Amino acid sequence: MSNGFRKSGTQKVMCDKCKKAYTENAIYPRYSKEQKELAIKEYMSGISGRQIGKIHGMSKANVYNWIKKTPKE
Repeated sequence: MSNGFRKSGTQKVMCDKCKKAYTENAIYPRYSKEQKELAIKEYMSGISGRQIGKIHGMSKANVYNWIKKTPKE
C-alpha cells in the first residue's frame, strides 16, 4: 500500500498487517572520510556543529556523532 513519498523521492509503503510505515530501497546520504575529517577539524577549530552542518549541507547530529566517536588525544 502506497503511503506517499520522502523528500529524497523514494516511495513510502505501509504494511497492511502491522500498519508500520517504511521505505523500500531507502537512499541515505553517505559522507566520505575526507568530509568527516574536515567537519571534525572545523569543530576543533571553534566552529559550531550547527554552522558546519549549514556550510556543508549535512545534519548537525552527524557532526556531533562523528565528534563523539573521535578518540581523545
